[in-house]
Amino acid sequence: MNTAKAQNPSRDGQFHAQEGVSVAGHAQAKGYIHIYAGDGKGKTTASVGLAIRASARGWKVLFAQFLKSGNSAELKILGQQPGVEIITGQTIKKFTFAMTPDELAQAKAETTGRLEEIVSRAEDFDLLVLDEALGAVATGLLPEDQVVDFMAHKPVHLELVITGRDPSPRMIDLADYYSEVCMRKHPYETEGLNARPGVEY
Repeated sequence: MNTAKAQNPSRDGQFHAQEGVSVAGHAQAKGYIHIYAGDGKGKTTASVGLAIRASARGWKVLFAQFLKSGNSAELKILGQQPGVEIITGQTIKKFTFAMTPDELAQAKAETTGRLEEIVSRAEDFDLLVLDEALGAVATGLLPEDQVVDFMAHKPVHLELVITGRDPSPRMIDLADYYSEVCMRKHPYETEGLNARPGVEY
C-alpha cells in the first residue's frame, strides 16, 4: 500500500513538496515499470520530468544514461535536485559502426559494467531511470537478457523507467506502462533542422 501523503494546497498558493511516508525505508511498497519508446521527440524529456517530480516528493532517484555524452543541459538542473544521482557519459564517443573491434569490446564492457553497477545499487533508490537502454540493446552494447532479467527481478519497491526505441515483446510484457512517442512531423524532416540547444539538448 502506498502511504504517500497527498498534496495540500497552501494558503500562499505556492507548491510545497511533502515527502512520502517511508515504507521500510522506501517511498512506496510497490514500484512499477515504465517504457517510453518510439521514434518521436520527448522520451528523455518525460523521464527527466518524472525524476524531478519524484525528487520533489522526497524520493531517492538514480538517473542513468547510455549512449550519451552527458552534456545535455537538463542534467545540470536535475543534478541539483535533492536525492538525485546521475550516471552518464561514455569513454568512446563514436557510433558502434565506426568503432574498431577493440573499441567495440571496450564499449560493451563499459556498458554492461554500468548496468551491473546500477543493478547492485538499485535497492537503495525509489526511482531508477535507464535512459536510452533500449538503444544500447539495439546496438549490441548491452545484452537484452541482462535488461530483461533485471526487469523481472528488480526490487519490489523500485519504480523503473526505460527509454529508447523498439523494445522487444519480452520487455513490453514485463512493463506496466508502455508509452509510444510517434514522430508525425519534425523540423529535421521538413527543414533539415539540426538539434538545438535548449530544445533537444
